[in-house]
Amino acid sequence: MNQKARTRAAIVQAVNELARSGAEITMPSVAKAALVSEATAYRYFPDLVTLLLEADQGTWPDPAEALAPVADSGDPVERIGFAARLLLDGVLAGESAVRAMIAGSITRPEIAARRPGHRFGLIDAALAPAADRLDPVALAQLRRDLAVVVSADALFTLTDLCELSRPDAVDSAVHTARALTKAAFRTAEHQIVR
Repeated sequence: MNQKARTRAAIVQAVNELARSGAEITMPSVAKAALVSEATAYRYFPDLVTLLLEADQGTWPDPAEALAPVADSGDPVERIGFAARLLLDGVLAGESAVRAMIAGSITRPEIAARRPGHRFGLIDAALAPAADRLDPVALAQLRRDLAVVVSADALFTLTDLCELSRPDAVDSAVHTARALTKAAFRTAEHQIVR
C-alpha cells in the first residue's frame, strides 16, 4: 500500500474510532486522531460529509441480511418494528457520526441527497413480502410516512427536544412505525372488504 492510500485509510479509520468512542466528529478532530494536519485531511476529503460517506461504506448489512431474523414473517407490522429498531439502534451506536452527517448536510440540500439511505432499504425490505396488499399510491405514502419516523432526525427530536432517554426514544419511534404500518394495511383490508 502506498503512502497516499495509507494516509486516506488512516483518516477513515480515525472517523470510525471517533464514532465508536462517541467523540465529536469534526475535520480538526479527525485530523488530530489520524495524526495528519487538517490541510492534509481536506486534500483527501473536500468536506466532512464526503469523509463520513466513505467511512460509512460497508458498515451496515444488506437489508435482506439485516432482516434475516424476521425473514419467515409475512407480518409487515412485525417486520417494520424490527427494521425500525435495528436502524435506530445503529444510529445510536454511531451517534456522533450521524449527527456530524446531519450537521454537515442540513444547510446544503445538494449534499443532503448524498446522505446514506439505510432507512429506505430497510423499509422496502421490511414491506416487500406484503407490498402487493397495498395499492401503489398507498404503498408510496406508507414509505414516505415511515421515512419520517424511521430516521435519525426523528430519534434526535425525541431525545433532544422531547427529552426521552435513548431506549424510550427508540421504543417511541418503533411504536409509531408499527402504528403507521398497521393503519395502512388495515385501511387496505377494509377497502377490499367493501
